[in-house]
Amino acid sequence: MASMASVTRLTVVRMETMDRKVWTPMEITSHIVDTPPRDAATVLMLREGDKGMEVLLLKRHTDSKDLGGAFVFPGGKRDEADGSPTALAALQKDAASLHAQLGESDISIDHAASLFVAALREAREECGLQIQASDLQAWSRWITPRMPSLMSKRFDTRFFLARAPLAQTAVHDNHETTEILWTTPRNALVQYWHGEIVLAPPQIMSLSHLCLFNSVEHVMTEAAQRKPPVIMPEPFDQDGMRVICYPGDPRHPVAHKALPGPTRLQYRNKRFEPDGGLEALLHGPL
Repeated sequence: MASMASVTRLTVVRMETMDRKVWTPMEITSHIVDTPPRDAATVLMLREGDKGMEVLLLKRHTDSKDLGGAFVFPGGKRDEADGSPTALAALQKDAASLHAQLGESDISIDHAASLFVAALREAREECGLQIQASDLQAWSRWITPRMPSLMSKRFDTRFFLARAPLAQTAVHDNHETTEILWTTPRNALVQYWHGEIVLAPPQIMSLSHLCLFNSVEHVMTEAAQRKPPVIMPEPFDQDGMRVICYPGDPRHPVAHKALPGPTRLQYRNKRFEPDGGLEALLHGPL
């Protein structure tokens, strides 16, 4: 219950324009959410840019209840209609192959296919890009813990990669999202570090992972050759600071690392950061 929850009020920088910073509060909470996580899908839209591979980020409306003002990947919850016979038939791809790509033996073939439908729909609704199921490659699976820290809900989110169509232009919907940002993963993290954009931990860790790849083809090939890792963060408080640890961390119940790079982020200096600072996220010197 919110009245019983421990709430720490934090301050973050949100960029309203590239040259004006507005300070607004964001809350890290200790709410316990016992409802099961809802299925969701998000798309890391990629393209080749002048300075290397770029990823698409959308700024959530500052009035949004969850992660308002933060830059996120296009995505959202799976709707019931995403699993309808009509929606599944429109995929024009063998549902069994999509099920195999996710590597989740505990869900049905149609359930797996509906997550691809959700990813395609969210890409279309949030950034106006029309892609096909054959364009998607499963990348990772993020499950919100019972203590979400930054949100009031839990999600079981499948992250997909996709190459942005060359003949299409991404646009924000001016409702849920208000800005479009194409940037290299490395530059996004540098901007975050300097307080120019706001990122939540799943975006921070995903961008850090993408820093290891030098092209869209490189990362798509890597994703096709392995099973998507499952990441269920484990939050805890230490010395008055919120810490979020990931598989492979001594405090996490899963001993094997699921992601390269740091195994924990802690909130200090008005941001989530790892031991080792920005260089740990970039996997090397700036």
